[in-house]
Amino acid sequence: MTRFTRLCLAATAALSLAACGGSGDEVAEINNDWTGNEIKIDSFEDEKISGVVCHMAHFDRSVLDRLSKGSWFENPSNGSISCAITGPVTVGNIKRGKSGEEVFKQRQSIIFKKLAVRRVFDEENNTLIYLVYSRKIVDGSAKMSIATVALGGADVTFAGGR
Repeated sequence: MTRFTRLCLAATAALSLAACGGSGDEVAEINNDWTGNEIKIDSFEDEKISGVVCHMAHFDRSVLDRLSKGSWFENPSNGSISCAITGPVTVGNIKRGKSGEEVFKQRQSIIFKKLAVRRVFDEENNTLIYLVYSRKIVDGSAKMSIATVALGGADVTFAGGR
């Protein structure tokens, strides 16, 4: 494979991944090393919970990293999350139960791999739990991170009642 062909493929991979982004707002972009790898931080709000914001950090591979290691069309499945109350909280009509519901997703490859965030409401402890995990078909959800938002003592309204 010629150098030109490799560069064209790398550029295509980078553009494809850029087009596969999530639905959050990017708030930070930190250069990780001399090859151009970056750690990105996105913020997003749960559509059914107002007054809570979450920030998710994830890795974005550079063109040089893609050229040297292969896996041209995907980023690592690592993600970290933190959430906080930003004002009065209104809990809308959310799914209750142990599986919760997906509130955010972001492609990490062109086809199958995604980082997803699920919200679970721990009613006994009056706490929202946000879980970021990989939805990679082969390796499952081995890499994950959680954030909790305690609602006790906060200004909280439950639409439709508690």
